Amino acid sequence: MIIWTKKVGIAVLSLAVAQTIHASPITASAANPQASIDRDLLEVSIPQLETFYRDHKCTVTQVVHWYLDRIHRYNGVYGALEHVDEAGALATAAKEDEEARAGGSSSARGPMWGVPIVIKENTSVRGLITSDGWKGYVIPGHEFVAPRDATVVAKLRAAGAIILGKTNMPDFAASDTNRSTAYGRTGNAYDVRFSPGGSSGGTVTAVTANLALLGNGTDTGNSIRMPSATSAVVGVFPTRGLVSIAGIAPLDWLLDNTGPIARNVTDAAIALTVMAGEDPADPPTIGSAQKAQPGPYTNYLHRDALRGKRFGVPAFILAGAGIPFQGIPSSETPAQAAAGRDASRLPLRPETRAAFMHAIQAFQAAGATVVFDDSILPDNFAEIVSRVGTIPYIREGTERFLAEYGPPQYHSPEGYEKAVGSPLPATIIGGKAGLGDTRPSVNQVQFENNQQANADVLEPRRNALELYDQTLDRLHLDGYVYPATQMPPPDETMPQDGVLSTGPHSDTGWVNMIGVPAVVVPAGFYPNGLPFGLEISARRWHDGDLLGWAYGFEQATNFRRPPVLVDKGLLSIESK
Repeated sequence: MIIWTKKVGIAVLSLAVAQTIHASPITASAANPQASIDRDLLEVSIPQLETFYRDHKCTVTQVVHWYLDRIHRYNGVYGALEHVDEAGALATAAKEDEEARAGGSSSARGPMWGVPIVIKENTSVRGLITSDGWKGYVIPGHEFVAPRDATVVAKLRAAGAIILGKTNMPDFAASDTNRSTAYGRTGNAYDVRFSPGGSSGGTVTAVTANLALLGNGTDTGNSIRMPSATSAVVGVFPTRGLVSIAGIAPLDWLLDNTGPIARNVTDAAIALTVMAGEDPADPPTIGSAQKAQPGPYTNYLHRDALRGKRFGVPAFILAGAGIPFQGIPSSETPAQAAAGRDASRLPLRPETRAAFMHAIQAFQAAGATVVFDDSILPDNFAEIVSRVGTIPYIREGTERFLAEYGPPQYHSPEGYEKAVGSPLPATIIGGKAGLGDTRPSVNQVQFENNQQANADVLEPRRNALELYDQTLDRLHLDGYVYPATQMPPPDETMPQDGVLSTGPHSDTGWVNMIGVPAVVVPAGFYPNGLPFGLEISARRWHDGDLLGWAYGFEQATNFRRPPVLVDKGLLSIESK
């Protein structure tokens, strides 16, 4: 089913030789049918596409061909997709067109019927490789081919979505930029020299560049939200437990989440409605139907949703207080914990602070009150939440995933080593304290029925969530608002601070640690033309309200504008 795979190095843009192409590639007269479909489909939304199908303005096959043509034209420069399933996408499109010709009612179609989407490479798609961005899963003869769909993929298919392919990501989703040992680098669609962020950088580049209508991302510490901020798209981190992560290769199963990435809030709300739901294969989702605001989430989208609402700005984010990725296990001493937090400090860059304050003015103009106060989630909140230490338990997630979704050759870490002759990296099976970390090694243990799990994870999570909610109650706040990143996207063609950039970075991993919902919306552009994103978070299970606020901001500002793409560049630097 896999038609082609493109390995991409760093695309260094030469303005002297690159041909600049506006996002709509056809300039013929409006009488030309191709010109018409170009005009209609660039930045198209799900409701608009639904209208086109209902009015017989285009077929599903025509729409899929349009997206595939753009992928063929631009993916060699931007490296957004790892695999393109052209045959599978066209077969599904033909089937849906046949359904339409047979006279089926459009009202009986799923809410994403005929919608071309992309899936992140760590998310299982039946018959396609789950590389997880890592070269060890694409070794010839030992490829990690998924035996069945992840739960969210099955839901999207059932709703009528068409999978164009899978998007590039860094190894195991363990980076804030988008370099893969299996496939190379993804560039930012607004300027290919710059980072789109990670680890969902492939999806955000595909969506913002109109190579797909929307896609899924995954997020262990910021990996939906930070990349969305770099690329003027909407990224949704649902309440943990609203959407199943079964079938997604884990980085840290106690922090992982998945959600939609789209060009507008309406499409994100439609996709989240499809993706949400209980799943016996993912215990945190059990009982979510009784806890969550009911869908469809488009019911919460009102232009005046921000009017009269109050939001606080977390003081620790403005101060750059450090929260180590995957937290600090209870076994570490206070001195070790303090050193870890200090090493993780991430000051807010002046240009990002300026962009944030400009966005806050727009937020207030849309009817919201924004409160700045040193008592709003201060440094001691960062200290409390950083004690959610999940590192001792990561191997369990990998073992479970391989057992249930691994290929016939290997259903365990031991099976992989036996089949391939080398072990899986410590990043996903443990053996070190964290990514790029010099802290003490942590032994891997089972989470369930483990008394230490309470001290490592459950108790500090409860304490942090309690402080999060108490602050909302004390100051009569509806939610929080803050910059989604601590810095602009960096130029990856030259060193930043003397080293090859591993960013951009954010201070938003605490959201994963307590499982509250958050959304990023386009909120302006830096002077160099790269996007800035605003993040909003809410109480657990208030995902509908959250999307409503994002919609109100989007409709009041209309900050998004599509990138101008190039279809030629100089591929001169390999990113391994």
